[in-house]
Amino acid sequence: MLKIENRQIFITGGAGFIGSKLVGRLIEKNKIVIYDNFRRNSLKQNSFATHPNLTVIDGDILDYPKLHQVIRGSHIVVHCAAVAGIDTVIKHPTETMRTNMVGTAKVIEAAATLSNLERFVNFSTSEVFGREAFRSEETDNTSIGAVGEARWTYAVSKLAAEHLTKAYHQEYNMPTVSVRPFNVYGPGQVGEGAMTTFIRRAINNEDLLIHRDGNQIRAWCYIEDFVDGLLTAIAHPAAVGESFNIGNARAVITVYGLAQTILRVLGGDSKIKFVSRSGPDVELRVPGVEKAKRLIGFEAKIDLEAGIKLTADYYRRLNSLEKHTDKNNKITDTELTAAS
Repeated sequence: MLKIENRQIFITGGAGFIGSKLVGRLIEKNKIVIYDNFRRNSLKQNSFATHPNLTVIDGDILDYPKLHQVIRGSHIVVHCAAVAGIDTVIKHPTETMRTNMVGTAKVIEAAATLSNLERFVNFSTSEVFGREAFRSEETDNTSIGAVGEARWTYAVSKLAAEHLTKAYHQEYNMPTVSVRPFNVYGPGQVGEGAMTTFIRRAINNEDLLIHRDGNQIRAWCYIEDFVDGLLTAIAHPAAVGESFNIGNARAVITVYGLAQTILRVLGGDSKIKFVSRSGPDVELRVPGVEKAKRLIGFEAKIDLEAGIKLTADYYRRLNSLEKHTDKNNKITDTELTAAS
């Protein structure tokens, strides 16, 4: 097992939801370099944002000269940066493809110049399985939607990046691994996640809006479980050259059932309402997780209701703090530390 201590760890997109959680788990015993354009910023919510072991660089993954310069000396590279979120992807399909494909190529090219590289981790996506995936294994055929449908540009770009990552391992013996997140949620999530949106609306007694009929099926993975899986993929020697589904195959529920569960667990006066939405959707997405369990010993532990409660507790605390912001409408460092 790779001991993740006294290392320099370079994380693209490290200010995002998952990236910042990874930083929090590694910051005490490693030097962390975050490289991010801060389109989404979950880092600012955390007490370690000013930690002496943390270096934060504002940069674009399409800028190879800058990447090549700032990645120097790194032992582990975790590539989280991407254009993501269904609404964003549909509005900006060209940027999505360019950033996620060309940007990944530039990051992995820069990482390939490192003389002491111990692991390169690429973030793929469960979207590579298309509209329907039930207990889909890593070796199953991938499936993408119709050409020209902007909804699928994210999946196509991530699949291309996963192939490139595998190719660098096969051709150059680069110590790569790809992870495919399955519906990760939890405290501090930024962006368009249904789980967090439902929870935040529920604790504010606002209606929960469901697109279409709510029969779409998802498997939900709590953020701390996902980071456990990610760290295992970084450290375990059997992970090199592989791709892994990282999710919770037991936390499976329809979107309508999720909304009902949130209201039952959290209480309040929110109502469920159904709204129409155009374009394709994912009808079924449940990961096969046997490979991660068999090869690297990872299995998610936190069940759905426990994850809902933990997430709601965080946002209730955040709501309370926001009511006591200073005149500049900023939460103080002391309050941030207490909330994170």
